[in-house]
Amino acid sequence: MHLSKVTLPAVDPPFPSILAFLIAKFPHVSPEVWEKRLSEGKIVDESGNVVTINTTYRVGLKIFYQREVEQERVIPFAESILFHNDHLLVACKPHFLPVNPTGPFVAECLMNRLRKKTGNHDLVPINRIDRETAGLVLFSADRNTRDNYYRLFRDGEVEKCYEAVALVDKQPVQREWRVENRLVQGEPWFRMRVVDGEANARSVIRMAEVGEGRGLFQLQPLTGKTHQLRVHMNCVGFPILNDRYYPELQPESEDDFANPLQLLAKKVKFRDPVSGELMEFRSEWKLNWPT
Repeated sequence: MHLSKVTLPAVDPPFPSILAFLIAKFPHVSPEVWEKRLSEGKIVDESGNVVTINTTYRVGLKIFYQREVEQERVIPFAESILFHNDHLLVACKPHFLPVNPTGPFVAECLMNRLRKKTGNHDLVPINRIDRETAGLVLFSADRNTRDNYYRLFRDGEVEKCYEAVALVDKQPVQREWRVENRLVQGEPWFRMRVVDGEANARSVIRMAEVGEGRGLFQLQPLTGKTHQLRVHMNCVGFPILNDRYYPELQPESEDDFANPLQLLAKKVKFRDPVSGELMEFRSEWKLNWPT
C-alpha cells in the first residue's frame, strides 16, 4: 500500500473536524469518499494510530491515506522475484508496469504488487527504470540497511547492462560509442534534451549484432539520468524501436501491449554491502530479436 501524506496546517480556532479539513483540502474527492476512508480505518497518523471522524484536529499532525483510483487499468504482465532475503529483493519488471505509484497507477505498480505478494510493506525501490522499460529493479527490504544499498548506486558501484533493439538504416562505420553530454528537462516536462555545458550523463554503447534494418545493442549507463539511454541512442543515430518519446514525441494513445519499447535492464553486478558477497543478476526477459 502506497500512502500519501498531508500535515494539518495552522488555522484559527475553532478548529475544523478532520473530515471537514479533508473535504476542503481535496475538493475533487467527494465527501462520501473521505467519510468512507475514515470509517474503514484507511487513514492513520504518523504513529500508525487510526484516524477516525472523531479524532481531534491537531496542528502539525501528519496523517497518511491511501490514494485510490477507480477502475484502475490492469497491466496484463507479471513480474517475477529473482532473489529475496531479509535486506534485499531483486525483481524483474515487465514492460508498461511503473515501479512506483504514478498518475492512474496505484495498485498496478511494481512496488505495491511486491508489497502485497511478500507482505513486506517496507519494500522501497533502490533503483528505478521507466514504465516502458522491462528488466531488473532492486528493492530494499529493511529500512535499517537501506542506506547501504542507496550508497552503492550513488557512488557508482553497481555495474549495469541494458539491451536494446534499434533501427539501423545503414551499416555503421563504428560499432562502439562513448556518449557524454548534458541532459536537462525539456518540453514537455517528461522529455529530456541535450544542452551545452558540463556533462552529467555518460553511457557506453556497443552494437552486438545487425541485420534486416535493425541492430541489437548492449548499453552501459555510467550515470543515471532520466531517459538517458533513450536519448543517447538517438545521439548516435539509432532510435530504440517503439520509442514514443524520441526522437519525436508521438500522439498520446493507449498502451500498445504488442509493441513494447525494445529496452531491457538486463544485468546488474555489485558487492552486497551487508554480506560482502559478489552478486550478479540477469533478467529472463527477451527483446524482439532472433535468437
